Amino acid sequence: MVRLLPLITGSNMTATAHAASSFASWPSVPKVQAASCTWPRFGDAALGIFLLTQLLDGVYTYVGVTAFGIHAEANPIVAALMIHLGHAPGLLIAKIAASGLGICLYAGRVHSVVAFLAGIYLAVAIAPWTYILFF
Repeated sequence: MVRLLPLITGSNMTATAHAASSFASWPSVPKVQAASCTWPRFGDAALGIFLLTQLLDGVYTYVGVTAFGIHAEANPIVAALMIHLGHAPGLLIAKIAASGLGICLYAGRVHSVVAFLAGIYLAVAIAPWTYILFF
């Protein structure tokens, strides 16, 4: 039978102290935190770009829907809001909701997700509307 803990008596006192010190030297479990970027203002820039993409998407969508009709809006949720509430109010509610959720992500310190979403908006919303409206 294996003795897991030595008895604390006169001669075994040093063995117990040695065992306790060996446990204290084990590496600690690392804390899991959100990945931080080396640039200290990365989150601020990501949020600023995200909010700018929301603004541009709202303006471009309004101009596009006014010029080409509601069928030009690819997002069915935004299109339904615009049909039921009107173009400007429906679009405003959608953009305020998206901006608010982006701000929640920023407050949750997941800045890389905010930056990723800003990139997605640039690629799938701003670029197509820019092409349709200006080229």
